[in-house]
Amino acid sequence: MPHDHHDHLSPSGHPFRKDNDEPLTYWQTMEIAIRELLIEKGVTTASEIARQVDAMDARNPAMGASVVARYWTDPDFAAALLEDASAATRQMGFDIGPMKLIALPNTPMLHDMVVCTLCSCYPRNLLGLPPDWYKSRAYRSRTVKEPRKTLEEFGVTTSKEVEIRVHDSTADMRYIVIPNRPVGTDSWQADRLAGLVTRDSMIGTGLPAHP
Repeated sequence: MPHDHHDHLSPSGHPFRKDNDEPLTYWQTMEIAIRELLIEKGVTTASEIARQVDAMDARNPAMGASVVARYWTDPDFAAALLEDASAATRQMGFDIGPMKLIALPNTPMLHDMVVCTLCSCYPRNLLGLPPDWYKSRAYRSRTVKEPRKTLEEFGVTTSKEVEIRVHDSTADMRYIVIPNRPVGTDSWQADRLAGLVTRDSMIGTGLPAHP
């Protein structure tokens, strides 16, 4: 039958996708057990958990882009972000939790890149879920060993005079790259500038869009 093969269409006309009916992993079983125990003890409710999941799913790179755009246009905020990025982003109304956030401003002679060599630590509260490649072993290892070559594979070419600095995220410390402001945007307001800030530019594997 057509839906028995992953490269065929299902009866609905959509590509076939295998049912996710494998046995639960150890961590999935633990999550269910702890969640049900917290609900049973009255610590939280199913609706409260659902609201938090919805809030987490709503996080996306546009939040980080607004931080970058304000950095570009507000000198006082830029200074505050460099001094304490966690406090500065909270003042913008973003709930970044207890993590220590550090802003990494690029310059014409310095390009910052972010990686998590151990797992996939990532500023999810500002950028949403990390891309799959960020979690891959290839990216985690090669970014440290061959940062310039890795950048080239992302389509970013830098001269040898530009220093490439790699920053390793941890469970309690995350980074956001502040890319160089695109030329020709001197008169742009923050809302318009935010539209140029890409997710990859805040990781350091990309650049802002051209105006």
